[in-house]
Amino acid sequence: MRVLVDVSHPAHVHLFRNAIAALSGRGHEVRVVSREKDVTTDLLDAYGIDHTPLSTKSRGVAGAVREWGGRGARLLRLAADFDPDVTLSRLNPTAAYVSRIVGAPNVVFHDTEQAGLLDRVTTPFASVVCTPAEFGRDVGDNHLRYQGYHELAYLHPARFEPNPTRLRDAGVDPAAPFSVVRLVEWSAHHDDGAAGFSPDAVRELVDRLGDHGAVYLTSESPLPEDLREHAAPVAPDAMHDLLAYADLYVGDSGTMATEAALVATPSVRLDPYDADMGNFETFAEYGLVESVPDERAALDRAVDLAADPDAGERWRRGRRRLLGEKVDVTAFMVELTEEVGA
Repeated sequence: MRVLVDVSHPAHVHLFRNAIAALSGRGHEVRVVSREKDVTTDLLDAYGIDHTPLSTKSRGVAGAVREWGGRGARLLRLAADFDPDVTLSRLNPTAAYVSRIVGAPNVVFHDTEQAGLLDRVTTPFASVVCTPAEFGRDVGDNHLRYQGYHELAYLHPARFEPNPTRLRDAGVDPAAPFSVVRLVEWSAHHDDGAAGFSPDAVRELVDRLGDHGAVYLTSESPLPEDLREHAAPVAPDAMHDLLAYADLYVGDSGTMATEAALVATPSVRLDPYDADMGNFETFAEYGLVESVPDERAALDRAVDLAADPDAGERWRRGRRRLLGEKVDVTAFMVELTEEVGA
């Protein structure tokens, strides 16, 4: 079986990397196409995944139209030559359209409830749209819900064990207290004008959390000069090791808040939407993520958790309960891919 995997964001690397290895190990031919965005290609290289870059992230509406138009043309040529039996992607109209043209079923993994327009122009062309069971909308007859999250494709206990050596090699003491702060760019299609932590709030976070240990920043945009000394020193593919040993996560990234929950790290998520999202409602029920719509309240809550000696044990109990009800998403993905592509 020939499998084509479209990877256009760092999170997609983590979502698909174990399935890529498993499918290859089961004798299938897997081809990966990539996109130059943030650390996407760096991660693919770090995991030893061969890939073909098709485009580089552009800014603005006009730039995005040019990028995705060119990417679609290049993907069509590659897919016509490769002749896949099945394609895997996140919510991505280019992958869905090209798959339809070359006659390959497209399996989409989708977890962004604010996607809106992108849903409407993508899901009708997909063969299967897989979402977490808690996903708040019905996307059509091809909608398949499963008991898990994208992040369990790589953070399920069957797939991940944190490695303290990788932290020590980067100068981080895994036994010492520290916090991780994640800052996103807020320019994706689903962000719709939302904003995360302001630079001044980040400075205050660094100052106040610094009373409880080291503070490591990770950001999609370049950090201001006065904050660069706090940049996380680990390689991109060791970020989950850093997160697993952290005493606290705070940030405006929903993905990293979920990752923190799944490794039992106390987590505060700034949610400027103040929106109901099924996965974060579940995490709140299990005491694994605290979502706060206001910057000041999020900052204060993070500092309170950093000073709470019992927070870690509460999060570990919540994680054990949650994982008892969820599946190994990579195993689910491999089984579904073989079924659809047969």
